Amino acid sequence: MEENLKPKTGKTLEQWKTVLGQTKLTKHSEIVAWLKSEHQLTHGFANFISLKFRQADAASFDESELIASQYETKPGLKPIYDALVEYCRSLGPDVEIAPKKSTVSIRRKRQFALIKPATKTRMDIGLKFNDKKPLGRLLPSGPFGTMCTHRIELTEVSDIDDEIKKLVREAYAEAG
Repeated sequence: MEENLKPKTGKTLEQWKTVLGQTKLTKHSEIVAWLKSEHQLTHGFANFISLKFRQADAASFDESELIASQYETKPGLKPIYDALVEYCRSLGPDVEIAPKKSTVSIRRKRQFALIKPATKTRMDIGLKFNDKKPLGRLLPSGPFGTMCTHRIELTEVSDIDDEIKKLVREAYAEAG
């Protein structure tokens, strides 16, 4: 989106930040409305510029900072995260790891897994299947809502056993 700013709006992101820096606008909705009304930007570009200006999107942060922040008060879960990411990367060269503020999305052509430190002692991994019924450790999506169809609760690295790896591998295959 940033690459398209100059050709579509006439300004780079840095130029838009300078323009916004000259206003007294601070709220996201105010900035978006102002960019749309005063500069005739589409909602998508106005939203993108506002998020970047306010450094309110995950992409405004370093990936390692996002991960560190997620596990700052839950250090016992970090080894589970590391093991899950390592396994997901082993599935193929097309695996993309995309940290957000509170989760990490694992994608191929689409998201197939979502890693979230749920509590201080439990990690949830959400999986997206086309047509699979919850069974055993494969629970309904719960707090993941429509982002995933199922979830698995993990409390230690040894929980990532052959059964869990098979489910993650199946979700990966369906995402391709």
